[in-house]
Amino acid sequence: MKNRFVFILLTCAVVTGLQSCKQKPAASTQEETVNTGTARIAADESFQPIVEEEAYVFTQLNSNAKPVFSYHTENSVLRLLLNDSVRFAILSKPLSPEETKLLTSRTLPPVTNRFAIDAITFIVNQASGDTLMTVSDIKKMLNGQTKTGTDIVFDNPNSSLVRYLKEFSGNKEFKLKNIFAVKNNKEVIRYISQHPQAIGITGFSWLNDPDADYADAVKKVKIVAVKDENSKDANQYFKPSQTTLALKQYPFIRGLYLIDCTGKMGVARGFELFVMGERGQRIILRSGLLPDSIPQREINLKSTISNN
Repeated sequence: MKNRFVFILLTCAVVTGLQSCKQKPAASTQEETVNTGTARIAADESFQPIVEEEAYVFTQLNSNAKPVFSYHTENSVLRLLLNDSVRFAILSKPLSPEETKLLTSRTLPPVTNRFAIDAITFIVNQASGDTLMTVSDIKKMLNGQTKTGTDIVFDNPNSSLVRYLKEFSGNKEFKLKNIFAVKNNKEVIRYISQHPQAIGITGFSWLNDPDADYADAVKKVKIVAVKDENSKDANQYFKPSQTTLALKQYPFIRGLYLIDCTGKMGVARGFELFVMGERGQRIILRSGLLPDSIPQREINLKSTISNN
């Protein structure tokens, strides 16, 4: 992943230059600007790979900017934001009307921007014969209405992914013994790499250009293609890709959101502008996720699997 960081940084420098990010010499009493100063940013740990890539390039281009990132479960990030422990967050959903009202009442009205689209991805061991699933199969699986003996593994009981799955399946809690959480997304992938009868559920970004500590595990798993019987493409199975996300062919998608409650043009706002800008969106494009705004001609086309 670090190699890609360097490649992205060099590409940014060659293509667009660094004029807009040049720094003035720092003074001892220099006021905070979009590229000078510090900021605390709390991010959903499900998106750590892409956030780290964005942060790496942003700080390399803005040497006087010192954002401090911390990664937590979705519930913890929300708690930090609502308790005014941080004023900038990265989440997989917009704030609810109640959450927005609470922050606004504290003169911290949130500004929300979607910057990417991720996929909820189903993975199995390379030795598994389960390569195709339908949306109804997955719902039945999460409700314990399918074959027994198959472990269903996800990242964390308090994660955004689990909230998504609960809302999708209509469950308040997953109580079946074969449906359980491990520590994080890396552990999901490791578990599946070692258990041919299990199904893992993880974020798509964790399978693209993995870090060395779990890269071998990624090689031992494969992505399941999914068919939505109620869609216009009811006869086709799709794996997550930039194309299937853009065309809404892959059914399990979620947005990534920047939530800014700082109310000022500081470093957090500078990071937001960077991520939403051309450089930040191209980093997302290279990561394999779908950028919120990028020329479609640069989206990589991938094949679909037909149900013949």
